Amino acid sequence: MATQLSQKKTACVIGGTGFVASLLVKLLLEKGYAVNTTVRDPGNQKKTSHLLALKKLGELNIFGADLTNEESFDAAVAGCDFVFHVATPVNFASQDPENDMIKPAVQGVHNVLKACAKAKTVKRVILTSSAAAVTINKLSGTGLVMDEKNWTDTEFLTSEKPPTWGYPLSKTLAEKAAWKFAQENNIDLISVIPTLMTGPSLTLDIPSSVNLATSLITGNEFLINALKGMQMLSGSVSITHVEDVCRAHIFLAEKESSSGRYICSCVNTSVPELAKFLKDRYPQYEVPTEFGDFPSKAKLIISSEKLISEGFSFKYGIEEIYDQTVEYLKAKGTLN
Repeated sequence: MATQLSQKKTACVIGGTGFVASLLVKLLLEKGYAVNTTVRDPGNQKKTSHLLALKKLGELNIFGADLTNEESFDAAVAGCDFVFHVATPVNFASQDPENDMIKPAVQGVHNVLKACAKAKTVKRVILTSSAAAVTINKLSGTGLVMDEKNWTDTEFLTSEKPPTWGYPLSKTLAEKAAWKFAQENNIDLISVIPTLMTGPSLTLDIPSSVNLATSLITGNEFLINALKGMQMLSGSVSITHVEDVCRAHIFLAEKESSSGRYICSCVNTSVPELAKFLKDRYPQYEVPTEFGDFPSKAKLIISSEKLISEGFSFKYGIEEIYDQTVEYLKAKGTLN
């Protein structure tokens, strides 16, 4: 341990204002890393106040950078041991997913990885992908198991354009672009593939994934339909605590023998099963449990077997995940 501490490691977190990235910055600082992070507009205090608050934990430098601007990551990445590429453009309401999400996601991967190749100090890059890059396909039935060898069917997404198709397509194409660039430029790349994330957030606003994961408790009809849509499109409702996702990022960065893709998913369920669990656990909220002929069983489970077999253990099960999220929403004033 002494040798490690004598030389402080430096990590760069791309897109530091987000739900995952800001917690990742916090955990890295707590582990004694010096951290560089990039934000689109460092002058926007409303967007960066929760990051500035983390400076008390250790050495944190905030850089301005934009996914679509090629040179903008060079300064932040220079001298870093690890780079965590967490940023991704998300706009579910987009009328033009190609230009709003897909192009910037792929371009962002190239720009960040180019900066890593230039820096010559980066030992490993950890890319935050998504279960949306793995599970979407036209297979039918139940009990299917998806793991790291599976990829989302991009032809199905582009030809049939199901609701929100732009996001899974952007995540799949961005991850594939990252693997291609890493192989061609000899970059040690790991991709972390989380499912729907919830838990307390450092951000000023409640993250959209937390609102989605708690829609059955808050009774938001639009988001309950989105959750059903998620089960229909991606095959399951699979949930993970955001802190476990961040812990997995750091675990895989530091474990020299790790390689390839890693799914990070704690719980696999369906909308009706989740509703039953939530109604039993939080009887004080009016959780709907009637879903007509909506499928009660998920089509598939997404397996974290590879991550667990390398020695990672999840800290939070479904009870803790939701207990902490409910407390967080109460503190935010959105649940009474």
